[in-house]
Amino acid sequence: MARERSGRTVAHLVLATRLKTLRESAGLSFRQAAEALGAHPATVRRIEQAQTSLDAGQVSTLLSVYGAGPAETEEFLGKLAAANRPGWWHPWRAVMDVWQLDLMSVESAASIIRTWHPSLVPALLRTPAYARAVDDVLRPDLSPADKDRRTEFLMQRQDRLRAQQTRIWALMSAAALHTRVGDAQTMAGQKESLRSAAERPEVTLQIHPLDGPAHAMTGKPPLTVYRVEVPEISDHVVREGCLPGTADVWDAHETVTAYLMLLDYSCTAASHPHESKEELA
Repeated sequence: MARERSGRTVAHLVLATRLKTLRESAGLSFRQAAEALGAHPATVRRIEQAQTSLDAGQVSTLLSVYGAGPAETEEFLGKLAAANRPGWWHPWRAVMDVWQLDLMSVESAASIIRTWHPSLVPALLRTPAYARAVDDVLRPDLSPADKDRRTEFLMQRQDRLRAQQTRIWALMSAAALHTRVGDAQTMAGQKESLRSAAERPEVTLQIHPLDGPAHAMTGKPPLTVYRVEVPEISDHVVREGCLPGTADVWDAHETVTAYLMLLDYSCTAASHPHESKEELA
């Protein structure tokens, strides 16, 4: 089953793991650390798993008990203060999908993002007009203003990923090229944008042709896998649901590996990136 999200960010996870390492290096148990806080051992366990907010006062007490020096304590608390500041995506929280609220810190730190869509252009490669037209169809529950804000947010995501040179490996069906989203101008602009994206060194685009055989991702819903090159952070997989704005999120190694294998099998069966560019001609 999907793991319940807890609001933790990449920075919080790194700091929480550091606290665990310091406690273990000091040879202290959960109970001993909890006694210093006047709390239950479960509280320390939750702190080390970033399942609760990292309070500066509690963290300072734990660092002192663990034997951290003044310089290390100051550095740690400085990083905690930075982690507690709102993320760049904060202005768009009202129109973000629930799963995005927790995953944006992971996406913003990802070194590679693999994504699959069975019938549409993957979100991270959509143009503003195409993205807005998709919401017009799939999100009738939203106001026009909210749809505009969501499009703005998606463009911000794309710009930031490009600036940090995150690798995007996108897999899609050629059906997306033949499914009209918006008007003819919207579709023409989207195809031109895909042609440009396919030329970028950090983008790998593969397309399953319409007359191709069934493959490992046939019938699977939209899927995204995030990899962060930080030892404390697991890979995350997001499988979008049927209801608008819903998704299952996993970071268990076995589950993520299973989905990565499906993507690998499907990519092997898809057109080579060079051939996929010809699909866009």
